Amino acid sequence: MKKQLFLMAALGGVLLTANDVNAQETAVVVEESAFAVEQVNCKDIYTPGSWRDNWYIQLGAGMRVPLVEKGTKSRHITANYNLAVGRWFSPYMGFRFSANYGSMHWQSEKMASARTANLNLDFMWDMCNSIAGYNPNRVVSIIPFVGLGGTFVYHFRNDATANDYADDGNIKSNQWMLPVSAGIQLRFRVSPYVDIFAEGRGTFYGDNFNNTVYGRPVDIDATAIGGVIVHFTGSKFERYNPCDYVNALSQANAQINDLRGALATTSAALAAAEAQLPCPEVEETTVVAAESTTLFPTVRFKLNSAYVSSEEMVNVYNIAEYMKANPDAQIVVRGYADKNTGTAAYNMKLSERRAQAVADILTGDYGIAENRLILEAAGSDTQVYPTNDWNRIVIFAAPE
Repeated sequence: MKKQLFLMAALGGVLLTANDVNAQETAVVVEESAFAVEQVNCKDIYTPGSWRDNWYIQLGAGMRVPLVEKGTKSRHITANYNLAVGRWFSPYMGFRFSANYGSMHWQSEKMASARTANLNLDFMWDMCNSIAGYNPNRVVSIIPFVGLGGTFVYHFRNDATANDYADDGNIKSNQWMLPVSAGIQLRFRVSPYVDIFAEGRGTFYGDNFNNTVYGRPVDIDATAIGGVIVHFTGSKFERYNPCDYVNALSQANAQINDLRGALATTSAALAAAEAQLPCPEVEETTVVAAESTTLFPTVRFKLNSAYVSSEEMVNVYNIAEYMKANPDAQIVVRGYADKNTGTAAYNMKLSERRAQAVADILTGDYGIAENRLILEAAGSDTQVYPTNDWNRIVIFAAPE
């Protein structure tokens, strides 16, 4: 029993050490300061996108040979059947629940047999991904594993050398055992969802595995199986590399530094302004606005259209508010058209319709009296703006 525990601990240490080495290779050290971000040793990191990813089921069959007492005259091969369900939680490490069933035959004084049912929790290490880097399309994978489990041995027959007694003084009719195991699996990729495999396992028991206690202190059940593995989602790991974000961090730091500089400049200007307090009194002056024959804004139109769009309605509203604030004022509503489209006669009619459309909104929607509006159609003979398509407008002007 001491030998099997030592073997389990040693192999487990190898797997954990290998995974630690891989983790160190993918480590990223990012040094941040107020003015810079420096990257060191950037490597890709892979994680499952969801707990549903990377599950698989394994079906297999093969043979087994019990290696029991020193006095065994010959080895006898029998069938072994396997069913396993597992998951890879990284490209390098995974686990599975592996069940095995079959009968075993051995010969001491005469042929003896028993049946076994075994369930293991195996910890899997993908050696190729760990050493050569993750590759979801790799054809061959080498996967060592170690396991802890439980075995029920029953239906003993014809073992004349059995000497493991129960409390009632009779030879035991069955055995419950907690073995450790180790093995290696070879996987061959057929498609993203299907592998075929071959694996060998050694399961290590106490000396009473076959109900006989003498000779070597450890009994071994050696199995070799092959079969098929079906991956429910294929190999799905999300790539993450901290260096992908280094440039963004550098830009963010640069922006922070710019803002700090702007803040320092503003603070200095504020301090200079505060130093001049109290402010000198400023004499009030009266500003007389110059008279203008044109009232802005204008109302713009699309090509060959007299429809006032929702964007231009704000300009009509502003003129209406101006006229309400100045109840004695009159305005000229003068329509234009661009000279590059349509004939002069057509453009004259189009400019008239544009002026009328604006006037209808002022009178209908805002209650401006019709006698306060002077409608004019300028057509395309006069172009107010040098850019031709700017002249699809209505301009508001004071009467001359």
